[in-house]
Amino acid sequence: QVQLVESGGGLVQPGGSLRLSCAASGSIFSSYTMSWYRQAPGKQRELVALITSGGGTNYADSVKGRFTISRDNAKNTAYLQMNSLKPEDTAVYYCKAEKFVSRFWGQGTQVTVSS
Repeated sequence: QVQLVESGGGLVQPGGSLRLSCAASGSIFSSYTMSWYRQAPGKQRELVALITSGGGTNYADSVKGRFTISRDNAKNTAYLQMNSLKPEDTAVYYCKAEKFVSRFWGQGTQVTVSS
């Protein structure tokens, strides 16, 4: 079992930055692929970024060059640095931990980009 708690969301103006954190507990964090998803009102949940246990990363085209995913295995925490935020980035952001057939989700954190 893995328990995930996201934090760092909030209200930010267009062009601003936020850093989301996903704190994990309950299992061997370093062996999991960590992902960030988001879900805007009326839309399906979509993958934003992922980082493998080996440090490989992948990003949605819509956030490439603006968002950076990272992990600190010593702190059992994954991060999503979001720069140059746009109104269309507004969504609830969820953290996911995945290994083989096991998947665990956090409760989500709201990000609102508005002037």
